Amino acid sequence: MTGAVAGVVHLSERRPEVSGTEMVAALVPPPQFDDATFDTYRADPHYPSQQEAKDLLIAFSRGGAPAERGGLFRRAKKTPEMKPGVYLDGGFGVGKTHLLASIYHAMPARRKYFGSFIEYTALVGALGYQKTVELFRGADLLCIDEFELDDPGDTMVMTRLLGELVPTGTKLAATSNTPPNALGEGRFAAQDFLREIHAMASSFQTIRIDGTDYRQRALDGHAVTLDDAGYRTAITDAAAHAVVSDDAFGDLVAHLATVHPSRYLRLIDGVGMIGLRDVTTLEDQSAALRLVAFVDRAYDAQIPVRATGQALDAVFSDEMLAGGYRKKYLRAISRLNALTHS
Repeated sequence: MTGAVAGVVHLSERRPEVSGTEMVAALVPPPQFDDATFDTYRADPHYPSQQEAKDLLIAFSRGGAPAERGGLFRRAKKTPEMKPGVYLDGGFGVGKTHLLASIYHAMPARRKYFGSFIEYTALVGALGYQKTVELFRGADLLCIDEFELDDPGDTMVMTRLLGELVPTGTKLAATSNTPPNALGEGRFAAQDFLREIHAMASSFQTIRIDGTDYRQRALDGHAVTLDDAGYRTAITDAAAHAVVSDDAFGDLVAHLATVHPSRYLRLIDGVGMIGLRDVTTLEDQSAALRLVAFVDRAYDAQIPVRATGQALDAVFSDEMLAGGYRKKYLRAISRLNALTHS
């Protein structure tokens, strides 16, 4: 779809297909993090954990522990060896994905992969479990963004996959809003999978990152909503020089149910602006979670959003925001807010 001429398209009419080979080729950092480095990560001095995390991850990328600071003749203390995986735990908007991409770029690895949690599980679905293990066996590094266990099937797939790769020397780096020993809490009967979850957690050194959402620092806190005339002008102007999508919000939400989340990035391939008409607050949890996955891909691609109707920062119901997926919804709201301002 890349390379389409300027004009208006409807995402609800697209039927993207993605092969296993294409899915593997896409396991690299999103374009906005192509040049992410530890040097360009600006630690907030008000939150010392950010600099501490940066120092630890630099050491992890080099394969050792952080260097001891001290005098010229001071003997360095023996520091414990780092675990094969690092797990960045913190709120949304504190730079976890930037740091994850920095690990990817800094580690001198011959074979390394970077993908969202949903991309890895989708790859297993496309290739089969054993072929996925064979694909990643011998890899130097797996970076897993937005690590989350929303159902028992994903729990078993990821714990088994990582359990087979770590003993062969693969290093792991992951981000999430939930510590690894708490994955699945409030979503399904996690007690049935505690052994598997804890076994996986033992491979990770958890690194806590505190801070405020950087996306909100320069914003007024609310997503931009246009009236019908303003929306038409925005779509028409953008369509003069780029591919712009224009869909009723309800049509897009319904269409997302027919497309696997691993294909959402292909769904918006080549689109320079996303237009959503008549946004409403969602009440269905499954539809809301699909929208979260869609927003993640739109944010990765840094595609501006223009919308009418309900403000996009109010798209999830109060009941949803009080439930087990609260952090996912808040992350999506933060990203939607930023995209409506871009």
